[in-house]
Amino acid sequence: MLRTIVIGTCVAIQGQFVRQLDNGNIVIRVGDQTYEGKPANKAA
Repeated sequence: MLRTIVIGTCVAIQGQFVRQLDNGNIVIRVGDQTYEGKPANKAA
């Protein structure tokens, strides 16, 4: 499943969902790289 995370105030990354962390962040994978960030808000 594709998910979007926000890193900082203006950087968003979309990739394959890996896992949810206890602190509320999620981890996604883009190619060989993994990224951790806050989930982007869902559109209304």
